[in-house]
Amino acid sequence: MAKLTMPFHQVLLLLFFIFSCLFFVTIQSRHHYGHSEQEQFHIVSHVSLPPSLAPEAAVAGPSYSVFNVLDFGAVGDGVTDDTQAFKLAWDTACQIKSAVLLVPDGYSFMLQSTIFSGPCKTVGLVFRIDGTIMPPDGPDSWPRNISKRQWLVFYRINGMSMQGAGLVDGKGENWWNLPCKPHKGVNGTTMPGPCDSPVVSTTETYTLSGPSFFEKQILSGFLNIYHWVFLMQAIRFFMSSNLTIKGLKIKNSPQFHFRFDACHGVRVESLTIKAPAQSPNTDGIHIENTNNVQIYNSIISNGDDCISIGAGCYDVDINNITCGPSHGISIGSLGINKSRACVSNISVSDSVIQHSNNGIRIKTWQGGSGCVSKVEFSNIHMEAVRNPIIIDQYYCLTKNCSNQTSAVVINDISYSNIKGSFDVRSPPMSFACSDSIPCTNLKLTQVELLPAAKGRTVANPFCWNAYGTVLKQTIPPVYCLMEETNATIDNTLLCG
Repeated sequence: MAKLTMPFHQVLLLLFFIFSCLFFVTIQSRHHYGHSEQEQFHIVSHVSLPPSLAPEAAVAGPSYSVFNVLDFGAVGDGVTDDTQAFKLAWDTACQIKSAVLLVPDGYSFMLQSTIFSGPCKTVGLVFRIDGTIMPPDGPDSWPRNISKRQWLVFYRINGMSMQGAGLVDGKGENWWNLPCKPHKGVNGTTMPGPCDSPVVSTTETYTLSGPSFFEKQILSGFLNIYHWVFLMQAIRFFMSSNLTIKGLKIKNSPQFHFRFDACHGVRVESLTIKAPAQSPNTDGIHIENTNNVQIYNSIISNGDDCISIGAGCYDVDINNITCGPSHGISIGSLGINKSRACVSNISVSDSVIQHSNNGIRIKTWQGGSGCVSKVEFSNIHMEAVRNPIIIDQYYCLTKNCSNQTSAVVINDISYSNIKGSFDVRSPPMSFACSDSIPCTNLKLTQVELLPAAKGRTVANPFCWNAYGTVLKQTIPPVYCLMEETNATIDNTLLCG
């Protein structure tokens, strides 16, 4: 048999071809499984950058790719700063058509104040939290150059789902103990001292249709459209739409646990939110300038409102909430600093409020304008609740607020099948309406509230400048509502 021979230059050419192929495969493999160490840590900003090409992800089923934060350098020991790994995972998932950003079970991830920005190319982006995420432990642990006014912000996101069996731990204990907080003084008064968060209020309405100066300031935490002390809040969605929040546990936020500003199409379901009853300003869910909202099947106990509805909200459906201990479910406060506030088409139903300072409440400041209308409270059970039903148009934190003639109009409020027990320290029903503009078209039917402690003197329901109808006799009887006549101010026109 003839021996096959190959010229030396052809051997070299063949070897070069083989090594070139191996090098190409190595590079592709590296791009498939993750960034290099240099690529992982070269970004210094905590604001999400425009998406850039990154490693491919494992495929989850026929249509979704999974981006595990561990693959982007996260450690998950509860001590290491994993912010940049989360941002790299977000920037990668944000440009993929169908993606899951995975926070895996069995790890605790510490994140600094961060903005996850869109818009994304993803259709139905899933932010899945199965592990634990947490901020630095109190204000003293935060870097000086990072905002302490908000923690995790999702900005201009459309069609995202945040879900999972994990935990968001806000580590709020050291924030609650700041000397400016209202529980620190005698009888709950505020003591002098720094809060590292300014009191910021806006008295004008700004149209946030693009990345304006004010929009950037709100994202930075320097403006607060809720007119409130702006301490660090856990999770905030801003100018986003078609959101689903489901199944998560969140506890001990320094202030609000979830907050939605200028959003459209929000569905919140099966959440568990917990903070101590004495933790100040720890609202469970707050919405502001947000519409088409559904909040269902959740358990909330905290130191402030379970759910608070701010100005500019409409088409809100709240159902099957177990609330308390807390300050109840509230509309407001509205109209601070003579601002205009409009809230309409609100339904709260099939819920339990227990061992709380308030039940179902509408609260407005004197001097404001606007309207609260078309609100229905139905099928709500009260357990030892102080102020089960309350309208307060003289809301004031200092008790030194001056009387003013203008007020937010309150019209067309319905209370149906509200039953249970109340704390006898306050009347079971209180309708304290503005001197100048009465509450109108209040409707009560099947309201039965009994004292939680037997043998105690019970105050009668209280009314001031309140007009309405008792469709079916209440317990205790409400005799103080005035009948509406043609001489009554037509608040329906004021709400138009």
